[in-house]
Amino acid sequence: MNADGWTPGAYVRHPEEPDWGLGQVQSAIGDRVTVNFQHRGKVLIDTSVVRLAAADPEEPEA
Repeated sequence: MNADGWTPGAYVRHPEEPDWGLGQVQSAIGDRVTVNFQHRGKVLIDTSVVRLAAADPEEPEA
């Protein structure tokens, strides 16, 4: 778990990149969170710069 509470398996969305779709946390070490997004693939996110938003995988995309 990192400082923001993300754990592997958690579902998230990138608030500034809605086209990336739903993402699933792969790893979280400190402020570095690796997320596998539906339409972007794996991305390393620095959560001190970007605030990921928790997401419900059952909820349709906005």
